[in-house]
Amino acid sequence: MKAIAIMTFGGPEGLAVVDLPVPAPAAGQVLVATEAVGVGGVDTLIRSGALAAYGFKEGFVPGSEVAGTVTAVGDGVDTSWIGRRVWAFTGTGGGYVEQALVPLGQVLPLPGGLSPVDAVTLGSAGAVAHFGLRHARFTAGETVLVRGASGSIGIMAVQLAARRGAAAVAVTTSSDRRGERLRRLGATHVLDRSGAGGKDAPAGYDVVIDVVAGKDMPSFFDRLGPNGRMVAVGAVGGQPPVDFGTKIMASFRKSMSFATFSTATVPPADLRAVRGEQFAAAGRGEIETVVHEVLPLDAAVLAHRKMATGEVFGRIVLTP
Repeated sequence: MKAIAIMTFGGPEGLAVVDLPVPAPAAGQVLVATEAVGVGGVDTLIRSGALAAYGFKEGFVPGSEVAGTVTAVGDGVDTSWIGRRVWAFTGTGGGYVEQALVPLGQVLPLPGGLSPVDAVTLGSAGAVAHFGLRHARFTAGETVLVRGASGSIGIMAVQLAARRGAAAVAVTTSSDRRGERLRRLGATHVLDRSGAGGKDAPAGYDVVIDVVAGKDMPSFFDRLGPNGRMVAVGAVGGQPPVDFGTKIMASFRKSMSFATFSTATVPPADLRAVRGEQFAAAGRGEIETVVHEVLPLDAAVLAHRKMATGEVFGRIVLTP
């Protein structure tokens, strides 16, 4: 089968098409013929070599979510899964392939009306946004700032915060055009990348959902109001400065807090329930999935180049 592997850490050109044997599912696994593969920010970080200290090596196949049809099952898995359309989470990698191995516990049936492309645009991003807001203890009537709102996680955080009754939903973005698109999705204030601007925008926010992190993350503590909470749900901009906590200590009397969030800490049953609800809502048109572009699997280098330029609004999806 065709797959995409990281042959050399660094730029997008380090990705290459390789031929791998079609795997056989082990006990508790299913094999999915992929029809859509989501391209995520973590894929670009792994490809760059920034996460090599976590055990990623050259030759690794990236990709964490796919959608398609189950073609085979391992021991202990009901054969009725064969032929079913599913979304599947492959973990930290293994998704940029024509046939993906997935544990049955990470597989979710797709409802009618939801395409594989829409499924991989929503599956991971929707869960991160939902549980990230919960981790921040967000409640109706509070104000929210989404930093890095043009990606799939940010777009979902904007929609969910607006649907749950936020008093204001501010976003950081790089252009007026993107800002207008985010307004249609529920944003009430559009800020520049530094968090400045936005006519009549709140002076301080109850919650900041940060997808970016990076060197400028500490400056967003200044955007929090008293008892404000910042939750980092991603780090597409890289790691923050090692001394970023001094910003919080300098504003001790505001009782601000900071946390990271990963869906790895959410019970699997809760993840399945929320994803199932979101898939159904998207199928009914209540949640909008935003697809930037659909490219063939062997155009993974181009997809990563587009991610690197910051031109992507929503999700890039690869199709084998």
